[in-house]
Amino acid sequence: MKLLVVGSVAFDAIETPFGKTDKILGGAATYIGITSSILGVKSGIVSVVGGDFPQEHLDMFTDRDVNIEGIEIVKEGKTFFWSGKYHNDLNTRDTLATEVNVLENFDPKIPDSMQDAEILLLGNLHPGVQLSVLEKMNNRPKLVILDTMNFWMDCALDILMEMIAKTDVITINDEEARQLSGEYSLVKAAKKIHTMGPEYVIIKKGEHGALLFHDNKVFAIPALPLEDVFDPTGAGDTFAGGFAAYLAKKGKIDFDTMKSALIVGSAMASFTVEKFGTERIQEVQESDMFSRLRQFKELTTFDVELQ
Repeated sequence: MKLLVVGSVAFDAIETPFGKTDKILGGAATYIGITSSILGVKSGIVSVVGGDFPQEHLDMFTDRDVNIEGIEIVKEGKTFFWSGKYHNDLNTRDTLATEVNVLENFDPKIPDSMQDAEILLLGNLHPGVQLSVLEKMNNRPKLVILDTMNFWMDCALDILMEMIAKTDVITINDEEARQLSGEYSLVKAAKKIHTMGPEYVIIKKGEHGALLFHDNKVFAIPALPLEDVFDPTGAGDTFAGGFAAYLAKKGKIDFDTMKSALIVGSAMASFTVEKFGTERIQEVQESDMFSRLRQFKELTTFDVELQ
């Protein structure tokens, strides 16, 4: 299956307890595109960048066989930029700067070459922009995956609810699930979110793994314990990319396949946090992915004898 990704291609400047970077490559669609290429999935990106965006970054996508016909270049504009500083626990951060730039007037354009994509992954953007993508598709994709955040719940809830109603899979973190549903229990939260439209609900819990809900079924995975954690930026996007790309590679959309996709997503995210930005995930080969998946299997496989 083809995977169409709509999201930001951007610059980030990151500071963690382990160091800091100048302006580096970032953006949700960037992480997702790189991840899908590792899995050997045909993917395309729809985004917008400014005239300041280096050709070498665009070449990186094409070298990985990622379709960039949908990346608009506004030559007189500047690329979206975010700067943040993470606290010692790496779970909380302060935003130091957000320059929306060309993303402010982003009007997604779906290239003909990606109109037949079976899986659509909508990265964290204004829900109005996400809705416009669905309207511009000639045919509704077989699977629509939505990533969103509490910011849109605060300032664009009505249109977000309209987008959620058209979604098959929603991925949000535990705090956002509680805010969206009004329920503290994540089981109750998922049930309530199901009634809003999505058939599948994924609740991310950072270093504590993730949960997948479908009907009355629940699947939980841990996060892989790592020796080196430098930068969590992009981990959630890499997770979503691994999840969507695995489904596209298998060509199946059901609960059991999604359980495996969740593990692949978590494995890929575990690479991203090991270095700043996209540096580590760009180094990953397919053999590295298989090695890490074996680590996951060893971590979660056990036998219990009951008397």
